[in-house]
Amino acid sequence: MTTTQPIVSQHTTAILTRIAAERARQDALWGEQNHPDGTGPDVEVAGLSRRASDAAHTARFTTEIARAEGRLTWLHILREEVYEGFAEAVVTDLFEELIQVAATAACWAEAIDRRTTVEVR
Repeated sequence: MTTTQPIVSQHTTAILTRIAAERARQDALWGEQNHPDGTGPDVEVAGLSRRASDAAHTARFTTEIARAEGRLTWLHILREEVYEGFAEAVVTDLFEELIQVAATAACWAEAIDRRTTVEVR
């Protein structure tokens, strides 16, 4: 059986197109970049002299409290995903966290795209 529905929404397609263009711009500006991951549970984050695993735990807790209190924002969600990535030392787990970060950021951008009357593209 075939489907006539697109695999992704037009908002997702527009955002992923923008992300691809930004990646091309970054490559043109900086060339291929290959840096160490710099992540792990004991790495210092945000200049706070906090371990990444502690920051990830705090971000998850703060997100859950905000959700329970009905004041959840994109900032809560993305911060949690980013800090979880910072806390990963296993490269396969880090890879999955980075995919979640990218997807969450794209989802946030889609939400802005849907609600704005200003052309963001």
